[in-house]
Amino acid sequence: ILQYSDMDAESQNFLTDHQLGKKKFESPGSASFGMSVFNLGNAIMGSGILGLAYAMANTGIAMFVILLVAVAIFSLYSVHLLLKTANEGGSLVYEQLGYKAFGIPGKLAASCCITMQNFGAMASYLYIVKYELPIVIKAFLDSNNNSWYTNGDYLVLIVTVAIILPLSLLKNLGYLGYTSGFSLLCMVFFVIVVIYKKFQIPCPLPENFINITVNVSQPQVNTTDEECCKPKYFIFNSQTVYAVPILTFAFVCHPAILPMYEELKDRSRRKMQNVANVSFLGMFVMYLLAALFGYLTFNEAVEPELLHTYSKVYSFDVVLLIVRFAVLIAVTLTVPVVLFPIRNSVNQLLCASKDFSWPRHICITVALLVCVNILVIFVPTIRDIFGFIGASAAAMLIFILPSAFYIKLVKKESMKSVQKIGATLFLIMGFMVMISSMALIIADWIHNAGSSDEHADGH
Repeated sequence: ILQYSDMDAESQNFLTDHQLGKKKFESPGSASFGMSVFNLGNAIMGSGILGLAYAMANTGIAMFVILLVAVAIFSLYSVHLLLKTANEGGSLVYEQLGYKAFGIPGKLAASCCITMQNFGAMASYLYIVKYELPIVIKAFLDSNNNSWYTNGDYLVLIVTVAIILPLSLLKNLGYLGYTSGFSLLCMVFFVIVVIYKKFQIPCPLPENFINITVNVSQPQVNTTDEECCKPKYFIFNSQTVYAVPILTFAFVCHPAILPMYEELKDRSRRKMQNVANVSFLGMFVMYLLAALFGYLTFNEAVEPELLHTYSKVYSFDVVLLIVRFAVLIAVTLTVPVVLFPIRNSVNQLLCASKDFSWPRHICITVALLVCVNILVIFVPTIRDIFGFIGASAAAMLIFILPSAFYIKLVKKESMKSVQKIGATLFLIMGFMVMISSMALIIADWIHNAGSSDEHADGH
């Protein structure tokens, strides 16, 4: 994304998907194995890590570990299919593989899924601003007043207009390249703090601990029932349906695999697969630690966004304040980077043959930011973003598209019958995961809407 964003708009329009694919196979890579592992780790890691403890709280430790292992293995198998398809299909551009496999519908499917995933990521970043910035401001002001400047909706709009919009309007984003590594370091720090706080916060919380550290009403933590502090290994409830979508949202990185394959020094399919194996193993460990210690700290009281849960215990904590501030900086600077490929896709769909135009550039950027702000303000929780995008776009990018491209593009003589059966079963499983997850999530939304209406009528 950042390499492509360094080009001016006319060059972007001139460089077609076919030329990009050809160029990528001809160009020698320069990234070492270690740097490629780090870059892929950056691509995998994102806001999804903040929702994993919530997923564990609604599946239990054992069930969560089973699902985490399964999604990680399936994601690696998907990378294997994608790399082999790229070699056989002769292109390292995701959308071009879709075009070669299924024509215009395949290219549109790949482009729409990548756009949806990026849009969901952008929304999740702004949700973090909505949740965490009011807490940071209250901590600095040493006040719990609910004034307009501590209202998350207003703050999201202010940050968007004052910081994100000006950065997004620039024609290249190369200067923001460091934010990817900074975001990963912030999340590593976050995991360390989650582990550290597990041994600081008792369970159940004593009354005097709450009164000393919090100047508001008692948090949503059961402080008297010892049973709530016993970890559970298998849990099934109405929120369990969000577990798999949250995990797929957290692991999706497949649009970044091919550009990193192109950049890999002395590249080969085996070497890139090893890069993916190491990166996924590292992220697997981080995800497991964040989910496990976050769940053991708050148990059933974990919120969909783990970092925000700590505000139920601490009104002011220096370490948590540093984590929040660092995460806020990282996500705010990452939004323009995520917005860039979305805007480019819109440009390619609507006016690929036209020269760069500042009015069109500004209008598309403003329209995208307006849409994502409306989503963040009116959708109730970040859980819904994780759930919907994880069940739709992420499921397509991990399960369905790589297996469909593989079946279509890989030559029959180079594909063993077992491999074809495996890819076909993977494709079927992808559709089952997507359809069942979407159906259960929509059913949960309808149930919650009905419960809210009944509750309102009762008052």
